[in-house]
Amino acid sequence: MMKKKLGFTILLTCLFLGVLTSNAKVQLPSFFQSGMVIQRGKQVPVWGKADGGERVTIRINKFKTVVIADSNGNFRANLPAMKAGGPYTLMIGDVVLTNVLVGDVWLCSGQSNIDVTIERVYPQYTTEIDQFSNDKIRLFRIQNETNTHGVQEDIRATSINWKPLTKENAWTFSAVGTFLGKRMFEQTGVPQGIIVNSWGGTPIEAWISADSLQQAYPDLLKKTQLYQNDEYVKAQARANQLADQRWTELLNEKDPGIQQHFTALDYDDSTWETVNQFSMEWAKKKGRGIIGSIWLRQHVQIDKAHAGQPARLLLGTLFDQDVTYLNGKEIGHTYYQYPPRRYDIPAGMLREGDNVITIRFINKYGIPHFIPEKPYMLTFGADRFSQNPMPEDVIPLSESWKHHAGVDMPSCPSGDVSLQNLPTTLYNAVVYPLAPYAISGVVWYQGESNTGNPAPYADLLRKMIGNWRTLWKNPTLPFCVVQLANHDGRQQTGNPSPLIPQTTPVNSGWAQLREAQRQVAVNDPYTELAVAIDLGEPVDIHPLRKKEVAERIGLCMDQLVWGKKTALSPQPVNAKLKDHEVIVTFDQPLQEGEQAEFEVAGADKKFVNVKEATASGRQVSLKSPISDPVFVRYAWKDNPVNAHLYSKKDLPASPFEVKVTK
Repeated sequence: MMKKKLGFTILLTCLFLGVLTSNAKVQLPSFFQSGMVIQRGKQVPVWGKADGGERVTIRINKFKTVVIADSNGNFRANLPAMKAGGPYTLMIGDVVLTNVLVGDVWLCSGQSNIDVTIERVYPQYTTEIDQFSNDKIRLFRIQNETNTHGVQEDIRATSINWKPLTKENAWTFSAVGTFLGKRMFEQTGVPQGIIVNSWGGTPIEAWISADSLQQAYPDLLKKTQLYQNDEYVKAQARANQLADQRWTELLNEKDPGIQQHFTALDYDDSTWETVNQFSMEWAKKKGRGIIGSIWLRQHVQIDKAHAGQPARLLLGTLFDQDVTYLNGKEIGHTYYQYPPRRYDIPAGMLREGDNVITIRFINKYGIPHFIPEKPYMLTFGADRFSQNPMPEDVIPLSESWKHHAGVDMPSCPSGDVSLQNLPTTLYNAVVYPLAPYAISGVVWYQGESNTGNPAPYADLLRKMIGNWRTLWKNPTLPFCVVQLANHDGRQQTGNPSPLIPQTTPVNSGWAQLREAQRQVAVNDPYTELAVAIDLGEPVDIHPLRKKEVAERIGLCMDQLVWGKKTALSPQPVNAKLKDHEVIVTFDQPLQEGEQAEFEVAGADKKFVNVKEATASGRQVSLKSPISDPVFVRYAWKDNPVNAHLYSKKDLPASPFEVKVTK
């Protein structure tokens, strides 16, 4: 009897140890979480860490496998290719991930035009965004992080961790990513996972590995070496913080507007100078932009119908920092130039009759100014958040403001510790750790930060794409490159030029970079170009029409991923000289009619405008103003306002430069 009990105890012990062994305690990458979306139709790598030599059991649906962690504790297995579906439970050792969907996963990366959130574009698509609700579209945002020393093994997630699509979850998420996921779900009916990995203002070299840059761009890598000393980086960052704090303290101590309560409704501003908001002379001293603060006030009369109602104040876009007050109370504060000023006014704050809006500009460089062609108004009613509120619920602001000087300040000292702008730092921290997570394709929306030196961009983009394909061990990984939209690049600085469209040929850095993007896409069978030359805004580097951008990305992915014969933006096939005409042939039929924005040049590359150009069939015929044209180009400006060459499918032709043959 004792032998039987002993045998039974040994059996239970073995079974218990077996359970422990097959459910090893594991650590998974941060993006392996409940609610995740895994890629359909291909093997899905699963990896992590356990104790060295431990058996790790992995289960999903009807699949089960056991892997053994190596001596360093690393393990990896591949889930089999599965059809779209779910939700499933994925068990990896002792970790249980629930509500896992199988569908398509897209990685959206680049700089600030990927960053632009649903909140920013909400006025453009209010009804659609209000109705966001789809549990089969999941959103994941990677936390911005840098590493100057080398690659790291994991990323940090934000609070948007495989969240289902709702208005609330998408509010601070990428608008391009959100609309792409929605579009792809509507096209395919399968779950969609959107991973956003972007950082505003970053150059392409930050996203490329050191190995890929070493041979051709050793000088780029030298920039990073100085910042490989953590003590130095911390000290410099601390010094910058202290300098900024001291500068702000002095500003506030000396500013007469704070001491004399310039914001108060009953403050007497009758002696203040009246200025036009767009003149910018009020923002200069001895011809240069004022560093420090400037105060502007405007009185607004509110009728009885709108008095006491909740409202929204639209102050366009301002350069650079503003603090805005209504009747003495702060209603908004924006710390840099790009976000639109949309300040909500609670019920009861606007009184019948006289009200006063006060803006305190705070500026550390450039010239403080209002951005033209933006909305400046008070809006009321339920549709006050939309792009086009009812006319009876709009009170336009005047261009005239009362002006008073604040305080002149010295420049705020600063040492650059923007590690995200250094070569390799983002590849190390937020690209390398993602692989080999299975994805359908990559959206790359970047380039604005490289327009100052566009010459190497095509080579850098090729290197980056090849670099990422090598990392994912997928030489055919699809890429969609979003070409830079139309934008007046002169508006990026703190010293803007008047908004006079460029009419004469200019060797635009924006146009050169668009051509680099085009050349890479044209010469890579697994890369396509989403043309956005008609979706930008001259005065805003962050245009709002992100749904339309996502639709064009979707068309590219339809072709790249599923092999659909989708018509994309027209591309030139060749340009030939016939008599005194240059005939540019495209890859598809065009909308017929007169065309502009074409230029030709001889061997000297001195371009001149073409005055007569006509589209017919697949061709555009140009009457050359020079006898021996060697080059032809189209839409070669930052903001080519007269670029109206479209396909029969209503897609704009890409800007381009090609050689003319005889």
